[in-house]
Amino acid sequence: MKNNGALMNKTPLLLILLIIAVGLIYYKMYFTPKNSLELYQALAFAESFESVQKKLMEKGYEGNITEEDFNAIKEGSMYKPSQFTVFEYYGKSFLIETTPGTERLKILSVKELPEDIRRFFSELAE
Repeated sequence: MKNNGALMNKTPLLLILLIIAVGLIYYKMYFTPKNSLELYQALAFAESFESVQKKLMEKGYEGNITEEDFNAIKEGSMYKPSQFTVFEYYGKSFLIETTPGTERLKILSVKELPEDIRRFFSELAE
């Protein structure tokens, strides 16, 4: 009977911890961009450059976007959202354009990159 009372005292605390954990998972799933279209919208409607660095940039990479870049994206008009992936296989690189803003990716085009552009992307990833 004594153990049952101790468990009842911990129930509100466990419930609060569970709500916090579910809230964090929900936020990560529904309020962070999942594709290029959502990323553009997050940048275009961001309140400030600092909020972009805090909410959208991977830790340690915040310096890879300047305030000028942010302002150009925010003030410019988007022509067309595009989403690309670069795959490297045994000394060859391929640029794959995929559908932006869709739940599942579909391939729109595949192009082999010229050597100078392949080197550029290889050096960029280092």
